[in-house]
Parts: sequence; structure tokens; C-alpha cells
Amino acid sequence: MADYHFVYKDVEGATTQWDDIQRRLGNLPPKPEPFKPPPFAPKVDADEQPKSKEWLDAREPEELEELEDDLDDDRFLEQYRKMRLAELREAAKAARFGSILPITGSDFVREVSQAPSDIWVVVFLFKDGIPECGLLQNCLEELATRYPGTKFVKIISTDCIPNYPDRNVPTILVYNNSAVKGTYIGLQKFGGKRCTPESVALALCQSDPVLNDGHGGSNSSRDNVIEGVRRKFIEKVVAQHEEREEEDSD
Repeated sequence: MADYHFVYKDVEGATTQWDDIQRRLGNLPPKPEPFKPPPFAPKVDADEQPKSKEWLDAREPEELEELEDDLDDDRFLEQYRKMRLAELREAAKAARFGSILPITGSDFVREVSQAPSDIWVVVFLFKDGIPECGLLQNCLEELATRYPGTKFVKIISTDCIPNYPDRNVPTILVYNNSAVKGTYIGLQKFGGKRCTPESVALALCQSDPVLNDGHGGSNSSRDNVIEGVRRKFIEKVVAQHEEREEEDSD
């Protein structure tokens, strides 16, 4: 028995003349667009993509070292890679401190007098049991973290200078290029017993670019350091004021 439910299908998109007439008269809906598969796009390997300046800026020193062979054919990017690698090495070199180094009298020449000419050294002379020494040390510890391009060392006063009177501690000596560039006895120039890391930093930078945050190399701008210290001081004052207001509201 014949299958009367069979429906003949022409090539997709083909229509009869009758259908065309009916569509022109509005009796049939518009002819649908024939199906078109999306164009083939091969998967892109990220390692084979061209390397841009921005891409290189985001690489770590170890990755830049490994890229040397891959960038040989592109002179610009190879030159930029070398420049970027040199910048990272210089920054790492400048930021090699970051804390106060305890030294003895026998270490002084090596750690202070023979320090490289582009390194400023802040020498902290102290004695245990003197409150002012503890107060100034707290300030210097914060500055050492904030300015890792500057070398901070501490030494017991009489180990550095025999018979150095306790009434003169704490004392700060600032060295550069094997010479003393500044001497600060007591806390008076730092604001007395109310001294803060910011007041100490401002005093140290009054005449020379002693503090180096490690981002500007050996030619750090004294004005930029002072401006950064002032901004930090204002932020701290505002934070303290807001804390007092919250306490009063409670």
C-alpha cells in the first residue's frame, strides 16, 4: 500500500513559482534565509601570538629571560625586552634593603664607609634601656620598610664611638660616599618625644635625597620624597580624626 504521508522536500531554499506569487500577494510569510554554518576559525595558540609592548610589561624577569630566543626575529621587541629586563634588575638592586641591619664596631667600615657611592646609609646609634632610643627606632623601622633603596643600620653607641656619652643618644649619622653628610643628636630635630616616621623623614631630606623608595634609582627626587612624606602625614592625621569622631559618636 502506498505511503500517502510522504512529503517531498526540494533543495533547501528552493521555492515554487506558485509560492513566489503567494508571497508577493502577502498570503505566505517571507522566505526564511537558508542556513549558513559559521565560518571555520582555527584555535589560536597564545604562545604563537605576536608579543606587544604591553604584554612584555606584564612579564616577570624569569619569563623575559626565557623569551630571548622567541623574540630574535623582532628587533624592536627584542630591544624593548632587554630594556625592560634592565629596569627590573635596577629596581631589584635599588630595593635590596628594607629593614634595619644590626652591626658591630668591626662591621662599620664594610657596611657603612665602604657602601657604594650611590647608596645613602642611615646609622642609628642607640643604647638599650633609653626610652628615646626605642621611640626613634620604631620610626626608623617604618622608614626602612618604606624606603628600601636606603640602607639603615643600628649600632650600640659605645661600639661605634668609645666612651660616647649616653646623654647624646639616640644619634643618627647620615653617610654617603664614605663621608658623613648629616648628624642628628637626640629627638629635638624630629619633634621631640612626639616624633613620627614622617617628621624623621622630613628632617633627613631637608638638604639631601637621603631616602630612596627604590623606584627612582639613585637620582630620587628630594622634592618627590618630601611630597610623599607630607601626603602620608596628612592621611594619618585624617585617619586619626575619623577614629576620634567614631569614638565620640559611640
